[in-house]
Amino acid sequence: MADEEIDDVDKAILYAVQEDARNMSSGDIAERTGTSDSTVRKRIQRLESDDIIKGYRASVDYQQSGYPLRMLLYCTASIPERGDMIPDILDIEGVISVQELVTGEQNLLVTAVGKSDDDITPVAQELLDMGLTVADEVLVRTHETTPFGKFDSTDRTADNR
Repeated sequence: MADEEIDDVDKAILYAVQEDARNMSSGDIAERTGTSDSTVRKRIQRLESDDIIKGYRASVDYQQSGYPLRMLLYCTASIPERGDMIPDILDIEGVISVQELVTGEQNLLVTAVGKSDDDITPVAQELLDMGLTVADEVLVRTHETTPFGKFDSTDRTADNR
């Protein structure tokens, strides 16, 4: 949890780093926010130390990089164990994310990528071997993301909803 309240400058910083962390300099963000370069750098350090910014990652197009299959596996784990299982699930080759779900019978959503069914089938088998029930498998055609709009201080319509 943040030691300090998240204000509009922090939100603008979060939006900017989600938009393009690699090419967005602290000077660029300072210009957007009407603050100084040093203020932006200090705010980013605080956001990182408060674990609000948890890291910087490349957005990989798995299909373009030779892994055309993206499979969502809806799993059921015992409620007391589900959170503890996440690191082990992430260690399974082909798994790129795990989400802990808090409603419904399926309480873990595992995303795996592969070149063929032969890559995805072992993922499902390892999940079963861990004691999970794989309730459903969904093949995804595309997956896109965008920065969270409520962090964009230039989007006044988001504030008026």
